[in-house]
Amino acid sequence: MGRRGFLVAAMLGAAWAIPVQAETGAEAAQLFGARQTIIDISLAPSGQKVAYITPNGPSAEAVYIIDLAGSGEVRPQPVFTLNDPDAEVAGCSWASDERLICQVYVIQNDAGVLLGFTRMFSVGLDGKPPQMLSQTPRASALGYMQDGGSVVALDHAGEANKILMTRRWIAEFSTGTRIANTDTGLGVEKVDVVTGRRTTAEPPKDDARYYVADEAGRIRMRIDRGTDAYGSLSPTSNYYYRPPDRNSWAPLTSVTDRNETDRGFVPVAVDSGRNVAFGFQERNGYDALYTMALDGNGQRDLVFARDDVDVDQLIRIGRQRRVVGVSYASEKRAIEYLDADLKRLASEFQQALPGKPLINIIDASADEKTLLIIASSDTDPGMIYLFNKDTRQLSELMPARQQLNGRVMGSMQPVSFPARDGTMIPAYLTLPAGSDGKGMPAIVMPHGGPSARDEWGFDWLVQFFVARGYAVLQPNYRGSTGYGDAWFGRNGFRAWETAVGDINDAGRWLIAQGTANADRLVIAGWSYGGYAALQSQVVDPELFKAVVAIAPVTDLDRLRNEARPYVNFGAVDRFIGTGPHVEQGSPARNAERFRAPVLLVHGTTDQNVGVEQSRLMERRLKGAGRAVEYIELDRQDHYIDDDLPRIRMLTEIDAFLTRTLQ
Repeated sequence: MGRRGFLVAAMLGAAWAIPVQAETGAEAAQLFGARQTIIDISLAPSGQKVAYITPNGPSAEAVYIIDLAGSGEVRPQPVFTLNDPDAEVAGCSWASDERLICQVYVIQNDAGVLLGFTRMFSVGLDGKPPQMLSQTPRASALGYMQDGGSVVALDHAGEANKILMTRRWIAEFSTGTRIANTDTGLGVEKVDVVTGRRTTAEPPKDDARYYVADEAGRIRMRIDRGTDAYGSLSPTSNYYYRPPDRNSWAPLTSVTDRNETDRGFVPVAVDSGRNVAFGFQERNGYDALYTMALDGNGQRDLVFARDDVDVDQLIRIGRQRRVVGVSYASEKRAIEYLDADLKRLASEFQQALPGKPLINIIDASADEKTLLIIASSDTDPGMIYLFNKDTRQLSELMPARQQLNGRVMGSMQPVSFPARDGTMIPAYLTLPAGSDGKGMPAIVMPHGGPSARDEWGFDWLVQFFVARGYAVLQPNYRGSTGYGDAWFGRNGFRAWETAVGDINDAGRWLIAQGTANADRLVIAGWSYGGYAALQSQVVDPELFKAVVAIAPVTDLDRLRNEARPYVNFGAVDRFIGTGPHVEQGSPARNAERFRAPVLLVHGTTDQNVGVEQSRLMERRLKGAGRAVEYIELDRQDHYIDDDLPRIRMLTEIDAFLTRTLQ
């Protein structure tokens, strides 16, 4: 397999003239706090062009293309730049070889309620102004149009420059003689990406939440979810299918929230050739992949299952989003290809590339003869390649994180440790390169969610701590997803004592193993992980000597109330539940139990966990006479995605730990 390089490193990496191995906290923060070089990347239908989103300064994004048709070295060409610090380019895909479709996301504050808005537009490679694709609501609209639509099918019935995209219809008030729109709900339109002209492909329906098309661009499934009298979403989603020879809808299945019993079959894709829907359903306590016939008989056939972890991802490629495999994570994520040719190719790539990395097919040309691939591992953020099936040439395109390319990283090892009741808890332990793993400063870092899990692979926050000399242990405590229904249990809030108990046991295990110096043991987490870090002090205030909580939940009732203005209030309310655990499981209500110094970090435009959660925790800790520091990052959301705020956060964390543990 040959390789051809492209002149992208010089353009993307020139600002990062920093030593390969950081010597100070400030240098490490610069390296690991910077956003990834490639935020999003896609392949044109011909396979001859690539478009990618990359940072443009500390908070802006730029979209570039690379034309691969020429010979020799090629340079990226700019398409457009978004310089609004409150907006981000969420993704771009190709409408044709000459036109991109991009989506922008922005958060706005409406009388104290943070609202997210999306808008879609197309832009040509000719430098002309972009064409808005989202329908702009008129001043007479009786509400906001937050959802600017999403692409349902890129190629509609072979028509050039025509796509199917969703649209939210909003009723309007009438001013006498003017005819007002009275339609409401979500429907689908056929939109010309060049002119913006549109026609209705699927009339709006109030309860509709999404539509699914098959490979031919025909709408075959609709997902409905009603609301109660207060506008809160129902716990049940109803799925409908359309037979290939009819326009009418027929019931397919119903699915309830995870905390409910008998969740049912969850369809996610349609295979028109076989006339089936692919979907996930519980089997012996674990999610498995099934197909369901779309002919009315409800026949379900098992495609792939595991008896130790959930099968949780469908692998799809190309413009038609063809289903080619299924994925699951045990100690490492694995893909079971349903396509024999791709299975063979993925194996060849893994064997040919250094370190046998994880292989993921990001995109494919229309004929699937050109593949866009990323190869990554725990110590490698990823290298992006192009593969040509005809020539069998594998070409190195660009690194996912230019500033870290070639840097020595700590290796992430799967481990397990016993909880207090003897249950073995899976985890990942990462040590600094060359360390003997004995008597070290160490960090227990529980994941967010709690409906999530950590996986083997590159993690910029873990590697930052490792670069500063810490061992990092990431426990997949009970309450995590991915390990089946029994492991998830009643979730990490309702059963916080189990989850936080497992997390504290992770710290005790590090000490017992001799890995951690007991006087330099830290707990750090983000979102639910930040909640668990704080709640660990309520349970065992002497165990950890410092606490770092980023965007943490600190009061469960406040979290519930934050959701009241939104349609997901019912889901949040059910997830948190009621009872003594709400008081006992809220760190802000138990501040007097804290002993270790605490560092809180929060963004002011966090929609997931409101900034008042950290403000409350700071007040309560100060009121109890406890040591606390608080960093508030202006105009940052839950993920703190911009370079300068993230670099500042890492710098402050490093300084806090240095002061506290010295």
